[in-house]
Amino acid sequence: MTSPPQSEVTRPRSYLGQTEVVALVVLAVLLGGRWLVPLLDHPSLATWSTIFVAIVIQSTPFLVIGVILSAVISALLSEKVLDRVVPKNPALGVPVAGVAGIGLPGCECAAVPIAGSLIRRGIAPAVALTFLLAAPAINPAVMVSTAVAFPGQPSMVVARFVASLLTAVLVGWWVLSRGARLPITKRLEAFGEDMSKREKFVETVRHDFLHAAGFLVIGAILAAGINTFVPRSIVETVAGQAVLGVLTLALFAFLVALCSESDAFVAASFTAFSDTAKLVFLVVGPAMDVKLAAMEAGTFGGPFARQFVPVVVATAILSAVGVGWWLL
Repeated sequence: MTSPPQSEVTRPRSYLGQTEVVALVVLAVLLGGRWLVPLLDHPSLATWSTIFVAIVIQSTPFLVIGVILSAVISALLSEKVLDRVVPKNPALGVPVAGVAGIGLPGCECAAVPIAGSLIRRGIAPAVALTFLLAAPAINPAVMVSTAVAFPGQPSMVVARFVASLLTAVLVGWWVLSRGARLPITKRLEAFGEDMSKREKFVETVRHDFLHAAGFLVIGAILAAGINTFVPRSIVETVAGQAVLGVLTLALFAFLVALCSESDAFVAASFTAFSDTAKLVFLVVGPAMDVKLAAMEAGTFGGPFARQFVPVVVATAILSAVGVGWWLL
């Protein structure tokens, strides 16, 4: 007797999905309302909610502008145009791809499928991955939001641009030097190739906004929680130590996975930390975080991610510290 193909076997779900989690939360709120309502008047919770709402309200307009610009360019700028623009020599193509990231405003989630599509179209992985790192970090929407979040500090905008571009180019050259020793899976899923320009625009806006807005809310919740509930003495103790402050914000940037178009407002709220530590937060986050690591492992393969992720994080930290020491 022939057993059915593995793909046709229906496997029972062994985890709670999003719907079940939301239903459980709503049920818990309904059942525990009489005990939760008095807690809402607690001063700490009021402070947390004020900071949370402020971060979200300040960030949302830039998020909307970013996803709209990303959709416009994604729908109008074809991969063929990029192929003509990028030099055939990968060593020269890496810095060109880094600078080309200026022309693609969008969140990190959009850059991953675009980089995968570029590799599938024959562009060198080093060039495509440089574009992946640069595009979410140095585009105009990110620079404008950074300038608004740090008024009167143009050096922070310049430092973020230089450190992020330096990170992208250095990692690109590292990928080029690894060659075939860096295993990149080529099972890359197409995105929007069978859509009209209008459909691709709408789908890009929907995809980028839903992904980025969700991570923005999660990051704002965590940032407001740290600002409200972590004792100021502990924060000042960590912030007062140069190395520990840098490593703390680097770890925080990796874990909270904020959108690059709104993370400047969260960084600006860490008033106890040095400008260099804030710069590390701004450079590490768009280059690598937990959601990007998961997406890249799914797109390019686990062996690739195990080599690529730590190199990107280390390069981003060192670049930000060096540029921060030079410019801030």
